[in-house]
Amino acid sequence: MPPSTSAPPRELRPGGELDRFIAARAEKGEFSGTVLLTWRGRTVLERSYGMADKSRKIANKADTRFDVASITKSFTAVALAQLIDKGEVALHEKLGTYLDGFPSGVAGTVTVHHLLTHTSGVDRATAAPPSGDTVEETWQANLEAVRATKTPFPPGSRFEYSNGGYFTLGAIVAAVAGDFYDYVRTNIIERAKLRHTSFPTRDEVRASREFAHRYATDRQTGERYDLTVSGAMGLIGMPDHGLYSTVGDLVRFHAAVTDGTLLERPFADLFSSSKTALGPDVKPTLDRRAMAYCYGFFRTVLNGREVLWHSGSGPGMANMLDSHPGSGWSMAVLGNYDDSVDPIVNRARQLITRA
Repeated sequence: MPPSTSAPPRELRPGGELDRFIAARAEKGEFSGTVLLTWRGRTVLERSYGMADKSRKIANKADTRFDVASITKSFTAVALAQLIDKGEVALHEKLGTYLDGFPSGVAGTVTVHHLLTHTSGVDRATAAPPSGDTVEETWQANLEAVRATKTPFPPGSRFEYSNGGYFTLGAIVAAVAGDFYDYVRTNIIERAKLRHTSFPTRDEVRASREFAHRYATDRQTGERYDLTVSGAMGLIGMPDHGLYSTVGDLVRFHAAVTDGTLLERPFADLFSSSKTALGPDVKPTLDRRAMAYCYGFFRTVLNGREVLWHSGSGPGMANMLDSHPGSGWSMAVLGNYDDSVDPIVNRARQLITRA
């Protein structure tokens, strides 16, 4: 089905079906956050609901900065792609080429390609990302946790989503190019002109009025609590999670990945093409005909159209970044509840791909 060349359909504009659907979920307490839908670079729909900080009565707004959770992985993948394009890292090279301290069976068999496609088996040896008293201590604790990993399957034999694997990719960036945070800021955030994107520390998030607090659901009581001010809040984000951004910045980032701003063409096309076919057990709540993983992005076929995307979720977080190659549509959904945003995403995708 060819992409539409007409004006945005009424169902996707203010007051339309998608707008009403989002409002209804917010009214029922199932969504708190911001949604941005654009077509050919123009805003079609922008809505914010709920509170960024309930204790200070700060509402979510278009420029509220949310923890994007695993969408952070897309930034880390782009950093690797840049280094690969410059010849400083190679997809086929083994993990041990860039990092020491890993078991020989891991260092000598896992490749950069395996890490980028979640087929390495590398993950953290702990259930949650460890956090120290300083940024350096936190980074080192995470590195030691992935060094202690034991791959549960031969690298390349299956897809198994891995947070620790993407931390390892960030560690490769740091080993090759210097500090990971400096590299991402200089080569991705500043180059793409993302004015509200960063890796803030815990104290910075708590003090500022710009950041959305994460309201997680207590598993025993069902009540929401402010995770941001609790002891469960980590010190700083890592290469696999914890970047903060706005809906506008994320849409700009997605465009910058494919328009030559961050990655040279045709390397950008190779980077965002399908690498690993995924079965229905991966993201089963998202509509699709077929789905695959690229390098740092998922690619879905729905109603004869492609969607390039990445999600991010966790306690007090539910996010999605979508781009529809060829039709000019992009959407960012950032939420500070842990209710899934998949119903919103599915409704938008169905309307866009049938337009």
